[in-house]
Amino acid sequence: MKSTYLAGCAALALMTSPAMAEQLTVFGTWLGPDQEYVEAVLADFAEKTGHDVRYTGSDSFEQQILVDTEAGSAPNIAVFPQPGLASDLASRGFLTPLKDGTAEWIAENYAAGQSWVDLGTYADENGADNLYGFFYKVDVKSLVWYSPENFEDAGYDIPTTMEELKALTDQIVADGGTPWCIGLGSGGATGWPATDWVEEMMLRTQEPAVYDQWVANEIPFDAPEVVAAIEEFGAFARNEDYVAGGAGAVAATDFRDSPKGLFASPPQCYMHRQASFIPAFFPEGTVVGEDADFFYFPAYAEKDLGAPVLGAGTLWAITNENEAAHDLIAYLQTPEAHEIWMALGGFLTPHKGVDASKFSDAATAKMNDILLAATTFRFDASDLMPGAVGAGTFWTGMVDYAGGKDAAEVASGIQASWPK
Repeated sequence: MKSTYLAGCAALALMTSPAMAEQLTVFGTWLGPDQEYVEAVLADFAEKTGHDVRYTGSDSFEQQILVDTEAGSAPNIAVFPQPGLASDLASRGFLTPLKDGTAEWIAENYAAGQSWVDLGTYADENGADNLYGFFYKVDVKSLVWYSPENFEDAGYDIPTTMEELKALTDQIVADGGTPWCIGLGSGGATGWPATDWVEEMMLRTQEPAVYDQWVANEIPFDAPEVVAAIEEFGAFARNEDYVAGGAGAVAATDFRDSPKGLFASPPQCYMHRQASFIPAFFPEGTVVGEDADFFYFPAYAEKDLGAPVLGAGTLWAITNENEAAHDLIAYLQTPEAHEIWMALGGFLTPHKGVDASKFSDAATAKMNDILLAATTFRFDASDLMPGAVGAGTFWTGMVDYAGGKDAAEVASGIQASWPK
C-alpha cells in the first residue's frame, strides 16, 4: 500500500545509523533569507539521519549545474527552479530516477498529484520515461487581488466561477467604476504579465493535455485553441471600459505600478490578476488580509474543467547518486519537512498531510488552500518554452496584441519564431 511506502520512507530517512551516514551536497538558487530557511530544513534532516548535509546557493545556478554535471562534479542533489533544465539533463543521462513507489506516493499525497508526477517525469537518454523530480516549495499565480473595503462599500461578492467574474466586471462598469488594473511593462521583459493571462485562459478553456501540447509545440502557437485563449485575455485587456487608463495604457503601465489603483480614493480599479509576489509592490504599510486580499481566479462552470491552478515551483533531483540523496527525497515526503519552512514564511505546498496551523500567517494559509483545492496544476508555460519564444516573441507578441494587432497574426508570428 502507498501508506506503507510512506512509512518505509520515513523509517529509512529517520533511522540511518552512524556507520551509514554520508556527506550530502545540495545546490540550488536560494540566497539570503531563503537560504537560511532551506538550511533549517536540511539541519532537521541531518539531525534525524546523521548525514553531513551541505547546501550551496548561487544566482548562476542554471549555468553552473551544466558545467558541474558535464565535468562529473555535480552535487548529490540539485534544486531546479523549473522543469525544462532538469528534463534536458535527464535526456543526457545526468539524473538518477527516484525510487520505485515515489510516483504513487506523490499521486496520492499531493493535491492534483498526477500533475506533479507528470511535471517531474522526463525521458532518459534512451527515450524511456522516469520520475526524476520531486517538487517542494511552490508558487501560485492564479490569484485576483482586491480591496475588501472597496468590495464591501460597493456591495460586491467574491465570484466563484468565470461566468460570475465576467458578470461582476460588467456590473462594476454599470456602476460607473473600472474593473481591472493591468500593466505589462517590465523593462526588457515587457509583456510577460500577459503571458500569464493567456496561460490561465488556456487552462480554463482547454483540457490540460492541450496545454501540454501547446507548451511542447505539438500544436502550433497559432492553433485555434491558442488564438481563442489570447482573445479571452483581450476580452479584458482590450476593452476600454474594463481597464484603468483605457486599453491603450495596458502595455505602457509598469506591472509594479499597476496594482496601486486598487488603493486609490476613489478606486481606479477593483481587481488585479497577479501572482503571490505582488504585495511587495503594494503601498507601504498595506496589510494582506485587511487592506488587500485575494481570491482564486476562477474557472468556467460550463466547461467543467475542474479547478486548474497556474504556478511554479522548485524540483529536487539527484545529480550525483548516493543513499543519502534518496534519504533526503524520502524526508521531503514527511509533513515535518514542509512545516518547518511553513512556519518561517514564504512557503506553499501541495502536501495534503501538513498541519495548516503551522503556516506563518493566515494569508499564506489561505493561499495554500487554493493550491490544495486544485484539480490540475500546470507550470508557467513561457518558462517551459524555448527561450526565444517564452522569454522573447511571446512577450513582444502580447505587447503587439494589447496594442491592437490581430490575435491570429500575433500567434502566427510567435509560431514562426519557434526553433526548428
